[in-house]
Amino acid sequence: MASDRKLTTDELGRITPNGYRAMSKRRIRVVLDDVRSRHNVGSIFRTADAFGLEGLILCGFTPCPPHRDIEKTALGATWSVPWEQRSSAADAVLALKQAGYAVWCVEQTLNAAPMHTWRPENGRPLALVFGNELHGVSDQVIAISDGALVIPQHGTKHSLNVAVCAGVALWHATSLAGTTYQP
Repeated sequence: MASDRKLTTDELGRITPNGYRAMSKRRIRVVLDDVRSRHNVGSIFRTADAFGLEGLILCGFTPCPPHRDIEKTALGATWSVPWEQRSSAADAVLALKQAGYAVWCVEQTLNAAPMHTWRPENGRPLALVFGNELHGVSDQVIAISDGALVIPQHGTKHSLNVAVCAGVALWHATSLAGTTYQP
């Protein structure tokens, strides 16, 4: 469109990391189950910031900030998005379930629901688990989750990059789940 233009930084209304921490957020957490790439971790931090999520739980050998390779893709989102580290994704999932979260892994399983048909439980906080780039979400985590979601694919590859997968899944979840909380 000839009259269209890009927005300036001022027009975008960016908030500071402190402003992000103080704003209302979507009751969605991300659990990373042995994600190995620092670039993927940084990208998921940036995605969590973009969608206003509660935070990330970095499990197993998932690398943690601060690290320049995480920051390369996070672009400062490690300062705004709350995160914690857990030794085990299964322990993180059990703690989230005990706190009332619905926990869904994003993985290709026998009974996985296609992402576009899934609707989160209204009013219940949500956690999405994303797995290792080679092995996916661990079998132990799949067994204790409330279910699995899959993003249908139509090409020759059988999976998306974990950071791309997180972007697609979180866009879908946030477009359906309006639950927010005030920190």
